[in-house]
Amino acid sequence: MASMAANKLVVFVLLALLGSSNGDGYTSPGSIAGGLTVGHYKGTCDRAEEIVRDAVKNAIRGGGGDRGVGAGLIRLFFHDCFVQGCDASVLLDPTPASAAAPEKAGIPNLSLRGFEVIDAAKAALEGECPGVVSCADVVAFAGRDAAYLLSGNKVYFDMPAGRYDGRVSLASETLPNLPPPFAGVDRLKQMFAAKGLDTDDMVTLSGAHSIGVAHCSSFSDRLPPNASDMDPELAASLQQQCSSSSSNGGASGDNTVAQDVETPDKLDNKYYRNVVSHRVLFKSDAALLASPETRSLVSSYAESQRQWEEKFAAAMVKMGGVGVKTAADGEIRRQCRFVN
Repeated sequence: MASMAANKLVVFVLLALLGSSNGDGYTSPGSIAGGLTVGHYKGTCDRAEEIVRDAVKNAIRGGGGDRGVGAGLIRLFFHDCFVQGCDASVLLDPTPASAAAPEKAGIPNLSLRGFEVIDAAKAALEGECPGVVSCADVVAFAGRDAAYLLSGNKVYFDMPAGRYDGRVSLASETLPNLPPPFAGVDRLKQMFAAKGLDTDDMVTLSGAHSIGVAHCSSFSDRLPPNASDMDPELAASLQQQCSSSSSNGGASGDNTVAQDVETPDKLDNKYYRNVVSHRVLFKSDAALLASPETRSLVSSYAESQRQWEEKFAAAMVKMGGVGVKTAADGEIRRQCRFVN
């Protein structure tokens, strides 16, 4: 699966985990949290990562495959890690025994996709090695594999594993923890810092907006007659798409549009070029030009896709260490949608 270039990227990420420089002056902030290890399931479920990869590949490339599901899996990983940590709490369904709504019911999570891919991978894993692989690790592997496939096999990295699944999932925790599309740069920095992620990680992970779609309601404040710095041609096009009769499964007036008008189905650095040219949807995207630090990173990534690919791989691994559960406060779920 990994080419020579991909193998180099694996080495880069492993060096980053150890806090070593990649030779270009970049040093990872530190090792992965929670005692996670690469090849965690070696000897207990040897085909674990292969099984997840096959489920992701089938969803994206198989008969009737949908690249949008791949974008959804990357977003699912992000939304999981930012609420209760990377513990698969985002997968839990409501139950009659629970008075509180789970994360799925939170406003930022209503448009999440990819749950059925996680279910398929977990079912296959339970058939081969019951009770071994956590749903949290399935989400992390799926996010990694989706990034690989959507980047044209350019973003590949080893994802450390050993996470346990959480037992708590609260819709009330989504809005306070997930960065909103209307956030300014200072708010974005604060929200990422609260998860142990720095400004570099924030700008790097924002590149995931290179793929997927967005609801018009999430950026309507940037369309005419409202004033914004959005490219006028893009604003006019979006206004027309958003005001047309719905053909994307949403209510009229809340259609979905591609987040990246240049390469909507490819995970690449075009997002950063769009930021520079004011051809992005969200205020949180445009905000990356608001400070010298973030603006410099945007310019650097816009010029070098390879640099962004390497940094994105390392940032995904780092994010995967946020709030990791252990056997002391977690479990290995038999079904991802319900606690044992």
